[in-house]
Amino acid sequence: MTFKPDPQTFASSIKEVSFGPEGAAVTFGGSNVLPFYAFDAPIAHKPLVGIEISDKGPDRELPALAAFYDGANTLSEIAARACTAPGADFLSLKLEGADPNGDNMPSDEAAALAKEVADASVLPLLVQGVDNVDKDAELLPKVAEALQGKNAILMSAKEENYKGIAVAAVTAYGQKIGAESAVDINLAKQLNVLIAQMGIQQGNYVMHLGNSAAGYGFEYLASTIERVKIAALSQNDDALQPPAVTPVAGDAWSVKESLVSEADFPEWGPREQRGIEMEISTAAACLASGSDAVILRHPSSVETIAKLIAELV
Repeated sequence: MTFKPDPQTFASSIKEVSFGPEGAAVTFGGSNVLPFYAFDAPIAHKPLVGIEISDKGPDRELPALAAFYDGANTLSEIAARACTAPGADFLSLKLEGADPNGDNMPSDEAAALAKEVADASVLPLLVQGVDNVDKDAELLPKVAEALQGKNAILMSAKEENYKGIAVAAVTAYGQKIGAESAVDINLAKQLNVLIAQMGIQQGNYVMHLGNSAAGYGFEYLASTIERVKIAALSQNDDALQPPAVTPVAGDAWSVKESLVSEADFPEWGPREQRGIEMEISTAAACLASGSDAVILRHPSSVETIAKLIAELV
């Protein structure tokens, strides 16, 4: 019997978002098929892979990571080196130094660092805040102003602080924002509706649906991403159609499997390799669930996930 394929496509699609300065912008979203279902219909834009750097610099206790950034000492040099990682589509800057529970760097100084990174980068830029609603409400508008003309994505606008961030980033300075909710499809939809009610057009914001490392309650994150994707496509739910960006690096490198030394757990093998494997496992699962972009820290993880995407789209 001859096999007759029955493609599953949808009348609706994920919205496209482009970011990055003119001549260096990338676009993601746009597809009307389930993740990697390229056999049903062409995938409009491949999922993106971002490489994360911190204003505190890389972890030079990890041999391969230290070797990759060897000779890159200033933040500008680190940013430029990160952009050379095979498979990296964009650069993600985490402003850890501005955390009020840490160094509490003034927002003006952190914004100046973001500008320094943007000027040194040949890739589009995404900026992550400090996961403190009050500090991010102060910090991200200043970053938006400093990055005028860069068309960056600023993460994350939450229900508690989205108004000021959205107005400054999108309306005043022409940036994009990430709408962050806590691993719940209803909360994600509610925040997107609130942002849309401010007059922020689709194409100017993405979704950040939550974080988790594989094995650490990850099934809740994966099922939420999957439910959002299905609702966006099969139910034509306009409020859930922005593309989803998942920052994998922070959680993947902060769990026990990525932190404990080889001396304490020799049977687990080298710490750096464990962290890479945690990043890859988590990122691959997020993409299969429906993430349109993932953010990783280690160049080896970035290269592996980029190759996986290339084989499947």
